[in-house]
Amino acid sequence: MSNRAKTIIGFAILALVLAGGAFYGGFVYGKSQIPSIYAIDGVGNKTLGQPDNVDFGLFWDAWKVIQEKYAERANLNKQEMVFGAIEGMVKSLEDPYTVFMKPQEAKQFQDDVSGSFSGIGAEIGIRKEVLTVISPLEDSPAQQAGLRAGDRIFKIDDKPSADLSLNEAVGLIRGPKGTTVKLTVSRPQEDELREIAVVRDNIKIPTIKWEIKNDKIAYVQLFNFGQTAPSEFRRKMIEVLRSPADRIILDLRNNPGGFLEVSQDIAGWFVEAGSVVAIEDFGDGKTIEYKSSGNGVLKNVPVVVLINEGSASASEILAGALRDLRGVKLVGVKSFGKGSVQELANLSKGTSLKVTVAKWLTPSKKSIMNDGLEPDVKVEMSKDDIENMKDPQLEKAIEIITNFQ
Repeated sequence: MSNRAKTIIGFAILALVLAGGAFYGGFVYGKSQIPSIYAIDGVGNKTLGQPDNVDFGLFWDAWKVIQEKYAERANLNKQEMVFGAIEGMVKSLEDPYTVFMKPQEAKQFQDDVSGSFSGIGAEIGIRKEVLTVISPLEDSPAQQAGLRAGDRIFKIDDKPSADLSLNEAVGLIRGPKGTTVKLTVSRPQEDELREIAVVRDNIKIPTIKWEIKNDKIAYVQLFNFGQTAPSEFRRKMIEVLRSPADRIILDLRNNPGGFLEVSQDIAGWFVEAGSVVAIEDFGDGKTIEYKSSGNGVLKNVPVVVLINEGSASASEILAGALRDLRGVKLVGVKSFGKGSVQELANLSKGTSLKVTVAKWLTPSKKSIMNDGLEPDVKVEMSKDDIENMKDPQLEKAIEIITNFQ
């Protein structure tokens, strides 16, 4: 997720929502009618620019009617009205990853990417128009309560999720430490809904841990691509290099992703410097290539990557890059398919807009949006495997990496 052009984007959106249409309203109504904006108290500059080919005067018509006739007009919160207008505009895009965040939501988002927040510890998204658990975070209340990647959420407490935006759903699931939220979910291969109660807690997002398996395999679990991931990954890789391990299993299962730049940084450990690890496709013929800038220390070390339905976003970019550039085998099940690029625009009054600006392509120009990455070696996890703490996916990865010549 890039933070390019924050100031320019923020200004453009504010101009559109708060002031756009004043001139255009005059053009549409001409001399036959005074534009509604001129009758609205508190709008100082009524001659600012307007969006092309849009009757923005309609916005001010509605505002004027509410200001003059709404029964509770004496108690109108005009700032909330503006927030609501922006939310409606964003919702019309029908893109669950383009989200307007009010001040509190914007702060929560910054807390998330900084590595800690209060809630249940699960990444959720919209998949096929259904609120879905992308992945519960490692050692989180969500994981401990039994939530799994792929669980579809139909109710949050007693509120149906069907008509909620992703942001609204996150707001309902979150809450003070020690309180409980009930999630009614359905699970693949199960006919009945189940209710899972999760006690909220302060969440510290883990980043990475590793251990030696079979004397020479470094089993590395990477849990997210947050701001601290590059430095923590570096520390752990130094430990791996000093160990007897001569091959790596990189576990990206249930890794919901994070920053594109972080996946680019981590990929740089495994590939030649200057290799294209991801491509941003803006849909208008414009593309940007992201190249590795790391040291390539692990470029000759045998690697196998584990993925599942909880592997999303930046983790899919890393997995796709390692397969395309080095022929690394992906083991597990198809990844989530969250292959779009969001840019964070910090607006005024503490608000933010996370907006989809492009889609991600692997180095071979394969889009992962919606389709995800198909594994080279498909290994399912059965209900019995989960209940008995078995991990056939990891077992297969160990088998493959052990026999690597």
